[in-house]
Amino acid sequence: MTTIASEKFNTDHDSIHAPTVWLPKPLDRNRALALLQQADLFQLGLMAETVKHDIHGENAPVTFVIDRNVNYTNVCNVDCLFCAFYRHKEADDAYTLEYFQIKEKTQELVDADGTQLLLQGGVNPELPFEYYLDIIRRLRADFPTLTIHAFSPTEIDFMATLTEKPLSWVLQQLIDAGISSIPGGGAEVLHDDVRLKVSHKKVKTASWLDVMEEAHHLGLQTTATMMFGMVEKDWHIVDHLFQIRELQARTGGFTAFIPWTFQRANTKLEKLPVTATAVDYLKVSALARLVLDNVPNIQASWITQGLKIGQTALCMGANDIGGLLLEENVVTQAGISPTRKTVEEIVKVAHNLGRDAAQRDTAYRILKPYPRDMA
Repeated sequence: MTTIASEKFNTDHDSIHAPTVWLPKPLDRNRALALLQQADLFQLGLMAETVKHDIHGENAPVTFVIDRNVNYTNVCNVDCLFCAFYRHKEADDAYTLEYFQIKEKTQELVDADGTQLLLQGGVNPELPFEYYLDIIRRLRADFPTLTIHAFSPTEIDFMATLTEKPLSWVLQQLIDAGISSIPGGGAEVLHDDVRLKVSHKKVKTASWLDVMEEAHHLGLQTTATMMFGMVEKDWHIVDHLFQIRELQARTGGFTAFIPWTFQRANTKLEKLPVTATAVDYLKVSALARLVLDNVPNIQASWITQGLKIGQTALCMGANDIGGLLLEENVVTQAGISPTRKTVEEIVKVAHNLGRDAAQRDTAYRILKPYPRDMA
């Protein structure tokens, strides 16, 4: 089982103002907290760029993936206060997709040269385990080369409860059916102080980490995420980053980290004051690059932050700009209406920074380069 870190934070740390030299490694929790609270944004960004260049080289392209988010059901019994997407089964707009609907959406993705299908839904107590396996088996048969990036730790933990089987058995069944990798959704902030306030029915921190650790041991690569700007404190954010860092040190299974800010519209937390600005997002993204120097990729979330802030994050430690977004349903329900981007628009973001661009797959292998001198 995963052991949750209990390291105490020392709030009497020396002040840090506009540091001009790189910090000694390893970066501990107290130093990271001081950076988050006191460091100048641009100096923090420069330090993050130094780490990015150490990992990827100074001339590495900005990468992106052509993907689609298919939310197979919005029925959920977890009742997270921050979620505008979920419905109870009695709701007029509750739905669960049948395979032919998922196949149609997937065909549109493949026709657009897409390579990654993200498949996530609510915790729907009406669905048997065979529903999930059947979808994966049929997708794998119909689209043998497609990356099926499916089911968050919350969903997988539910499957284990549903089947009364160990996580290893559930994950192996999904692997045998044809799953490719696991997304890092449902992490929010990995500290139970926060989770008990905003999602008390959801998997606890240890369970989220256990799913990921077991997946890594079975050979599945995964991503990790963080959604912040709700009721957490700065030290919760730092602790989240170190939970990811420490698991990565044991398994090496995380390919990327993706932070974004809470989108409050139409949620039960809508009246909370805004606690995470664009500057906060950029600082957290840059700090993630510093702390997570053992996770290869930091993804800029243009979907929630907007393309300009996403572009700025690419100058502050992030090396990837995510997907083209052929479909998105969750943040759309929270008042965000991201416009689907074309390959040309995403490539232009990189070229305007004086950088090459490249289409990648889920494992960050380059599929098609887009150099700056392209016609």
